Amino acid sequence: MTDDLSRRLVPDELWELAVPLLPAFAARPQGGGTAPHDERAVFTAVVYVLTSGCPWRQVPSMFGIPPATAHRRCTRWTGSDLWRRLRDAAVETGVEPGWAAVIADAAAKRSLR
Repeated sequence: MTDDLSRRLVPDELWELAVPLLPAFAARPQGGGTAPHDERAVFTAVVYVLTSGCPWRQVPSMFGIPPATAHRRCTRWTGSDLWRRLRDAAVETGVEPGWAAVIADAAAKRSLR
């Protein structure tokens, strides 16, 4: 993935807000699988899907994230209320509150499907 696209989808300021809010990665209970992917790459792929409306199965390969990983992580983050907390943190700090709100709203609409 190009660094330029990554930075447009998830500006550094927004990423810095998101990092402490992300649940810690946990190995799958059944074992197996691969090493965890770069969190920023996964977050960027999820933001892309949420804001573009593309189906999970069509996550562009340029992100380097398997569609199932992006979907699984988004589901986990939605369950942990990440999107609302990210929007609230952005409003409190004044960092990209508009973009964080767009992401949170897209996640809320997506979870209703």
